[in-house]
Amino acid sequence: MAMTAVQGLAQVNELATRSALSAWNVASDFLIIIILLSAFFLFAWYIGRGQLVAILLAFYTAYALYVSFPYQSYLPTAPALTALLAQIILYGALVLIFYIILRRVVVSDFLYVGIFGLIALSFLGAAFLIALAYHVFPVADVYHFTPPIDMLFAPAKYFWWWFVAPAIGLFFLAR
Repeated sequence: MAMTAVQGLAQVNELATRSALSAWNVASDFLIIIILLSAFFLFAWYIGRGQLVAILLAFYTAYALYVSFPYQSYLPTAPALTALLAQIILYGALVLIFYIILRRVVVSDFLYVGIFGLIALSFLGAAFLIALAYHVFPVADVYHFTPPIDMLFAPAKYFWWWFVAPAIGLFFLAR
């Protein structure tokens, strides 16, 4: 009788350990999304929901200018980290410029985004940036994403959907 209790306790301990490890593995696979989602959520929570809308719209306008930037050839191409940083700094500067413009023009006191909408828009903004990292910036030369993230963002056919997702989210969630 005492032996079965010990065996039962060992099985429970093994199950708890395995469950905790698999939960940690899933969380670590999606850590980049969790971090970006948290950053957007905290930004919107403390700065304002209207500013989150402005930054999501700034991502689009900055991308339009980034892809048509006539001086791309002057950006460094090697080493890989320098090339990545140059492109991210260029895109980041364009986002900042358009964020300032849109924050002044678009942000309204009548905008309402609930807590669920805030989380969803934060996720969609994070997914947008990761999709850009996969398909626009040379991130693969510097950082290797986990296989579950690769499955979601690496296929080129998914890029358009991740690209348009924040706009669809804004259409339905921002009132």
